[in-house]
Amino acid sequence: MNREEFQRRQQGIADALAAAGIVITPEERDHLEVADFGLRDFPKQGLGLITYVNTTRVCAKELVMLPGQTCPQHRHPPVAGGPGKEETFRVRRGLCTLYVDDGPATAEPACTPPGPHYQKLREVTLRPGEQFTLPPFTWHWFQAGPEGCVVSEFSTTSRDDADEWIDPDIRRIPIVEG
Repeated sequence: MNREEFQRRQQGIADALAAAGIVITPEERDHLEVADFGLRDFPKQGLGLITYVNTTRVCAKELVMLPGQTCPQHRHPPVAGGPGKEETFRVRRGLCTLYVDDGPATAEPACTPPGPHYQKLREVTLRPGEQFTLPPFTWHWFQAGPEGCVVSEFSTTSRDDADEWIDPDIRRIPIVEG
């Protein structure tokens, strides 16, 4: 994406955080991540985020999604002898539908994947104040409801570069042109 679009997306992320009552500093505002996963279709498959802390033991982030936007299917594999990232999603605003491979697939899922690189998994619907913990190395993907969503993520160390994706074309770190 070009610099102008990137900055416009950052402003949208900041606005969504503010609407959810989440205050960020000007420095944090300047470092908001706009992840289009290299797919160049941010409104359909993308994610805005801010990482508050990511140490060798813990990580805390806010995830911001547009209406109907999907974070592609992935998992967090073992790294450096550890079990992989364990994460808890807690919805702050909107609706987030999470799909996980920890049980039978939902027969009639509420969401439609935006592309071919998604598996039919068990559906978990999260509303404001609700949360769900994903065990390490669990395939998952999630989609925002009709008003978008803001989700707090609490986890063990995040190693985004080690994540495994179903879609072979995904690049987790975006390239901003210009």
